[in-house]
Amino acid sequence: QVQLVESGGGLVQSGGSLRLSCAASGFTFSTYAMSWYRQAPGKERELVARISSVGRSANYADFVKGRFTISRDNAKNTVYLQMNSLKPEDTAVYYCNAVYSPYYYWGQGTQVTVSS
Repeated sequence: QVQLVESGGGLVQSGGSLRLSCAASGFTFSTYAMSWYRQAPGKERELVARISSVGRSANYADFVKGRFTISRDNAKNTVYLQMNSLKPEDTAVYYCNAVYSPYYYWGQGTQVTVSS
């Protein structure tokens, strides 16, 4: 059974930091590219960051460059998102995504709320 379980969300003040984790099971984690997406109320889900299967390359949305860092530990089947200098506009549900075409999986999401 495939599972992606996010954790680490919560309420933080503007300028603060959070570290999200996504624990994977039920598939060969090290062969999948992993991503973090987010969805704010009334908005479409958008890509935040993506990391290759072995972690050699990462890409970021312009709105998080220099503030967020994606990383992974294939020994622990876990992907992380370190979020620094958080802004109120970062408030959203953050989702973990695994892709190995044509297969893809989603986690259930974790709420991040940044107060001003």
